[in-house]
Amino acid sequence: MSNETNYSEITPEIEKLANLCASEIIPPELYTEYKVNRGLRDLNGNGVLTGLTNISQVTAKKIVDGVEVPMDGKLYYQGIDVEDIVAGFLKEDRFGFEETVYLLLFGHLPTKQELEEFNRLLHEYCSLPPKFVRDIIMKAPSSDMMNALSRSVLMLYYYDTNPDDVSIPNVLRQCLQLIAKFPLLAVYGYHAYNHYEKDQSLIIHQPDPTLSTAENILHILRPNQKYTPLEARILDLALVLHAEHGGGNNSTFTVHVVSSSGTDTYSAIAAALGSLKGPKHGGANLRVMGMMDDLKETVADWNDEDAIADYLKKLLHKQAYDNAGLIYGVGHAVYSLSDPRAVVFERFVQQLSADKGREDEYKLYATVARLAPEVIAKERKMYKGVSANIDFYSGFVYDMLNLPKELYTPIFAISRIAGWSAHRIEELVNSSKIIRPAYKSVAERKAYVPLSER
Repeated sequence: MSNETNYSEITPEIEKLANLCASEIIPPELYTEYKVNRGLRDLNGNGVLTGLTNISQVTAKKIVDGVEVPMDGKLYYQGIDVEDIVAGFLKEDRFGFEETVYLLLFGHLPTKQELEEFNRLLHEYCSLPPKFVRDIIMKAPSSDMMNALSRSVLMLYYYDTNPDDVSIPNVLRQCLQLIAKFPLLAVYGYHAYNHYEKDQSLIIHQPDPTLSTAENILHILRPNQKYTPLEARILDLALVLHAEHGGGNNSTFTVHVVSSSGTDTYSAIAAALGSLKGPKHGGANLRVMGMMDDLKETVADWNDEDAIADYLKKLLHKQAYDNAGLIYGVGHAVYSLSDPRAVVFERFVQQLSADKGREDEYKLYATVARLAPEVIAKERKMYKGVSANIDFYSGFVYDMLNLPKELYTPIFAISRIAGWSAHRIEELVNSSKIIRPAYKSVAERKAYVPLSER
């Protein structure tokens, strides 16, 4: 009989102690009594103002005759409409992610020379320390790519000769290096898992300094290193649209909170990764994929809108898929009438589906996106409208690109580290106070009882 301890086992002792934790539920009415904004949102679902930023803005309302009314959503990077940014680089037949990173970090669009110099710097940083792949990534493969990515980020601390210096030049250097290295860390982490855990061939391709970030992801991921221009363009577009989304989203706010303590860049970014891993944040597109797979199996005729609407009602009534009562990918904390990222992305989703011969699936997605807001409006009491968000489409796009599901959230991270980096620098430049919101204690006062009398 083995004497080894199973550290994953939930023992009766743990179950007993867990029941003690579960008994500490705070009555919901106390939150109203003490005017506590749960989730840092007011009763209308609006985020509580906790800071100022130049980096991006998310808007979904306007004032008409002194009254606040919903409007089509808008997203601005450093004051520039993201739809204009996308239209600009697409018109010039360029990749846009690197330009977007530059804009978020430095506050203005780069000149041609500035962009060329910035790209050269990113390519210079697009390599890992000697033996890092062997000693860090390969020796401890994980089935969870986000945890593997976090571990790699934290290990890079030990390869940095000046890791704790929080001066802006040093933090910028660290952020640029992480932005450049994230595709390698994520994809190599997947290859290690695919080889050691799934017994597949081990493939490690070196990045090509002549390629964009999107192209290099496909280049180092695919065994044959092949991809079409359309595939690379759409992945680049996904990176641009996910790069930043205001200071209040969970992972970016995490960066602000952790950075305000004065800690190092690697710890701040690892904390953000921990936030993004959560299914309520970065894992939403995986839930959409699961929901849509269940819909495809449940509804035989994908053109039967009544059957689709009935399925959506069952989702809301916790009678379908995961019984969570949610239609994943529909609705957003800020956007109501439309998510501008989804509006931009959707046009290319249709184009890619035609190229991949999956137009029937695209039509099903489009039908759900159209019907879901109507069903939700009938079945739920809402303070604002809802619409399909970018997560509704991104999983379908990644599936059409033959990206493994294990990399869906890490690709989000490859993009969002641009925004995280900008916000970390902004926090260090503008704040000298540690972020410390208040919590009101509602515990009863109790007398200490000696051990012998308990």
